[in-house]
Amino acid sequence: MIEIRDQHLGDVPARERLLDTCFGTSRFAKSSERLREGRRHADGLALSAIRNGRLVGTVRLWHVEAGPARPALLLGPLAVDPAIQRQGLGSVLMHAVLGRAEARGHGAVLLVGDAPYYARFGFEQGPAAELFMPGPFERARFLGLELRPGALAGASGVLRPTGVPLPVDVPAVATGARRQAA
Repeated sequence: MIEIRDQHLGDVPARERLLDTCFGTSRFAKSSERLREGRRHADGLALSAIRNGRLVGTVRLWHVEAGPARPALLLGPLAVDPAIQRQGLGSVLMHAVLGRAEARGHGAVLLVGDAPYYARFGFEQGPAAELFMPGPFERARFLGLELRPGALAGASGVLRPTGVPLPVDVPAVATGARRQAA
């Protein structure tokens, strides 16, 4: 049985290993990372999937601004242990985190990802059509979902991070917000 729960600080090392396994260290060069680094994930919107005491999945949402005075969330990364991929855990994590975001009153979620996969959750290119990432990105993979009708209507411009900055004395790698040089 797999338990979906809030991410604990003790999950961080296993989460980082899982993300390295699924995406490699090149994940730190992506434009999405520019919106996460040095920031804390959105409260209550970082989930871990645990099976037999081991982390097998993760998803987090981050606060961003989608144009002037347009709050939104950025999803990512979503990862599932390769040994159990294609068994529905990614969908369970997505439904759980989107349900929580909606229950907390958030209006929209954006992501850069596989359009056919994320379409099943309602993500599409339209809501993100006038928005841009703060660096290179593939337009066809930049998707949005309005949790509240009209939340992204008229949104335009470059996304910018708005989440709570990490305290200076907290090593960023401990939170997984960015990779520190070794």
